Amino acid sequence: MRVGVIGVGRIGAFHARVLAAHEGITELRVMDVDGARAEDVARVCDAHVAPSADALLDTVDAVVIATPTSEHADLIHRAIDAGRPAFCEKPIAIDLASTVAVVDHAHQRGALVQMGFQRRFDAGYRRARAMVADGSAGRIYLVRMAGHDPQPPHESYIPASGGIFCDLHIHDFDIARFVTGQEVTEVYADGAVLGFEYYERYGDVDTAVAVLRFSGGTLGILSGTRHDPLGYDIRMEVFGSADSFVVGMDGRTPLHSVEDDAPPAPAHPYTNFLDRFAHAYHAELHAFVNLVSGKCVNPCPPEDALEAMRVAVACNRSRQEHRPVRMDQVQ
Repeated sequence: MRVGVIGVGRIGAFHARVLAAHEGITELRVMDVDGARAEDVARVCDAHVAPSADALLDTVDAVVIATPTSEHADLIHRAIDAGRPAFCEKPIAIDLASTVAVVDHAHQRGALVQMGFQRRFDAGYRRARAMVADGSAGRIYLVRMAGHDPQPPHESYIPASGGIFCDLHIHDFDIARFVTGQEVTEVYADGAVLGFEYYERYGDVDTAVAVLRFSGGTLGILSGTRHDPLGYDIRMEVFGSADSFVVGMDGRTPLHSVEDDAPPAPAHPYTNFLDRFAHAYHAELHAFVNLVSGKCVNPCPPEDALEAMRVAVACNRSRQEHRPVRMDQVQ
């Protein structure tokens, strides 16, 4: 199989290395607006450099899109028109209308589009999903999620990010649906600028909270920050009538107890998303190769990305208008 990667920054270069090592890939092509960066990645991965996105699409069997978010929708449309299965990092776009247009286009053409929500491939989240699905957790009363970045992105990233709910917490919205098997029906969200004043210039926040109501009656609590001094902290706690458990709590979780005789803070906490989810990123790309080969169903179709985006839009609206927002109000 010939596969191309468009955008070889940090995550794109990682994807290129994973694909280069995959036994089912016979040829790898890469493309980036930074030609020198593309050449560097090509040397490491023994890949060919394509001069443009369209030239790459003309010469591959499938494509991985890892460009800035502002380019995702256009490139997915082009991949669909070229008849190329596409894997794309989240989100599809930073606005709902563009997201809907991509989903509709893929549906009309029967196109294969897999979205990059890597937490679906993490062993802990998959185990949590299984425990909810088989009833061993009982009725799920409450889900509590934390998404805390170690450092905020550069200021130039903020205007095109879509805000903290679209950029950071869209992963939480997707994995909440994945684990609980329920849809979000209402949200109440708030946020503040507590550490990095430049967020105010873009109407964004560096600290956020949300309360979620799910279709099965479960309640959800979400917290997020752009700065965690100890490291990258991603967790989900599930409280049910038969069991309670947590995903993301291990010897590297950047959190420590102040109780007597408690262990100290981890010596080597998770530093970033690649450090925490390396195995999941590998697994999702292997799933994409299997999807293109007809060996599995789509593990994360664009419709799921649309639902996560709708929750993000509802949270943005709730924060701005200081009121609960029902999902049937987000169309």
